Amino acid sequence: MKRELDNLVTQMHAGGITYAEAVREFKKRFLLEVLAHHRGNQCKAAKELGMHRNTLSRTIVELKLDPSQIRGGLKRPPRSERPVFEVNQAAR
Repeated sequence: MKRELDNLVTQMHAGGITYAEAVREFKKRFLLEVLAHHRGNQCKAAKELGMHRNTLSRTIVELKLDPSQIRGGLKRPPRSERPVFEVNQAAR
C-alpha cells in the first residue's frame, strides 16, 4: 500500500495538484468510505474516525459532500414499490 501511495503522490505532484487540493480530495474520499461503511450513520462514522459528530458534520458541509446520497442508496423502497408476499394461512 505504501508503494501505491508513493506512486499516487508522485503523479499528483507531476500533475500540478496543490497540497490543499490533495488534502481536500483525500478527506472527501476517506470520509465517504467510512460513511458508506456505516450506511451514512454519522455518529458511528465519527466514533470510528475519532472525532466528535459535530466536527464530522461541519467537515461534510465544508467539503460539500452529500451524505443523503449514501443514505438514499441504502433506504428501503417506498411501500408501493416493495414486493408483496402472501402469508400462508397455515402459518398464522
